[in-house]
Amino acid sequence: MDILIDKNISGKNIKQLLIGEMGYSSRMLKRLKFSPGGILVNGQFKTVRYELKEGDILSIACEDTEEDTSPYIVPVELEIGIAYEDEHMTIADKPHSMPAHPSLGHRDDTVANALAYRYSQKPYVFRPVNRLDRDTSGLMITANTRLAAFKLYQNMINGEIKKAYIAILDNTPPKDIDILVSYMGRCEDSIVKRKICDENDSAAKIAVTAYRTIAKTDKYTVVLASPVTGRTHQLRLHFSSVGCAVTGDTMYGKENEQICRHALHAAYTALPHPQTNEIITLYSPLPEDMVSLIGEDIASEITCTLPEHIEQLMKQIENYEKI
Repeated sequence: MDILIDKNISGKNIKQLLIGEMGYSSRMLKRLKFSPGGILVNGQFKTVRYELKEGDILSIACEDTEEDTSPYIVPVELEIGIAYEDEHMTIADKPHSMPAHPSLGHRDDTVANALAYRYSQKPYVFRPVNRLDRDTSGLMITANTRLAAFKLYQNMINGEIKKAYIAILDNTPPKDIDILVSYMGRCEDSIVKRKICDENDSAAKIAVTAYRTIAKTDKYTVVLASPVTGRTHQLRLHFSSVGCAVTGDTMYGKENEQICRHALHAAYTALPHPQTNEIITLYSPLPEDMVSLIGEDIASEITCTLPEHIEQLMKQIENYEKI
């Protein structure tokens, strides 16, 4: 990455720019210092104490190398949507039935494999910022550099990445608009399944979900939901706990003949760009299998009113966090 030094940066040393302005961690800076060609000014090696001058070109070797790549992620040509991409991050529009990363039984059919193929002309490291369950469709954020991964992780833990999911439920929640709060932990007999716990359980963590009902059919209720906290299976378990499991969720609800997976879709995200801090706002259309459950007319209405519902949901979360 090359940076042309202007009058606003002139006078700062390299360390001040990278850590103070660009958000590099001390560990990342140390790695650059001891990498051949890690930090150059006008093509020449400089220490991090070098005072930058207007017109200098600062070159940072933030690209991955073959040594950084994982031998367990093989490039495979797979169909996957791309909602956004640049040199800093890629936001995939993941289809259902595709795991995020390789595991036993899923070595070559994952988001990681698909992106490794997409970027196979260069060394590629899979850095997921958020993960989706295999059968959850929609927007999934990945970082393309170490710096972007660091910044996006900080954004995540600071609550600066906004997310909203559309869920189709088998029953109607007790309230049309609500915030669900409980404690969640792992089931003793499973490494995957989660359960609602007592708040005094030392292994349990608090889970907070905000939701709004946005449509109803004769059989289903459609909600827009946001996991204020990010617990495993949070939305699925929360809705099941109030008697309205996500349609097709065989783990926390029941099988549905009309859909082969749980009807949960990551429909919206808004996040600061890791380089510019500009807010990137993205939507993912409801997939065909969920449209077929509720009908095209209702799905079309949801699409038209989604931005308004998201704005209301985010205000709902803001008001909760102020309490």
